[in-house]
Amino acid sequence: MKSAARQAGSHASFDAWNASLGAAANAIGSRGFPDALAAALRLLAPFQMMNGFLYSPGGRAFDLYNEKIVAARSIIVDRYLAGAFVLDPFYDAVRSDGTERMIVMRELAPDDFLQSEYHRQHYATTEIVDEIGFVLKLESGFAGVLSLSRTGAAPLFAGDELAWLRSAAPVVCALAARHWFQVPSLSLDLKNAGTAARIEHPLLTRRELEIVTLVLKGHSNLSLAAVLSLSPNTVKVHRRQIYSKLAISSQAELFRLFLA
Repeated sequence: MKSAARQAGSHASFDAWNASLGAAANAIGSRGFPDALAAALRLLAPFQMMNGFLYSPGGRAFDLYNEKIVAARSIIVDRYLAGAFVLDPFYDAVRSDGTERMIVMRELAPDDFLQSEYHRQHYATTEIVDEIGFVLKLESGFAGVLSLSRTGAAPLFAGDELAWLRSAAPVVCALAARHWFQVPSLSLDLKNAGTAARIEHPLLTRRELEIVTLVLKGHSNLSLAAVLSLSPNTVKVHRRQIYSKLAISSQAELFRLFLA
């Protein structure tokens, strides 16, 4: 943590950072903890929104912390939990590696993410322009991601801001995990949570479903070819066959078909 405070320099004094961090630690277990943690993090880098989601080992998503979201809740929370989370680069990152750390959306997103229907349907409508997340290890194999987002006309997180936040990640993850550790057993109705969201269709083969999933996540044909060890021409043939079987002609229709 000394390095984070030292690098922050003009952003926040070491005394101010320690005081804010102490306030957050003292608020663990109370409703004031998220605001106290956000106040500390804003000393390192400003952001417009802090929210979080929880992921089960079985592939389901739950609300972790979205109390400050009001007007856009149906987009940011409800639609996401209904199934859109399976396309989220953060969800993929947590499933492959649940270690506590900071993750950055633009470092994880596929090459055509900004042109994907998921980005248009989720990010464009929420006006999120940049996002970082802190991965939290919780009880019973659950993982949480607490996100900080820049929205609207705000600039992307700068390199030095990402460095400060990444340096702070060990203590941020530790405090947040301590606060939310028991959320799975205390707050979630796991018996009535439904089945895990999956991209599936009776007309498509397993390979075709792999391609559909990657297309919806924002992979270009070249990226698809690299991920699946296929030639770009083979990928194009598969995509034509998929669209023909499903009687559609665009990625927007593909998105609506699987994630309406």
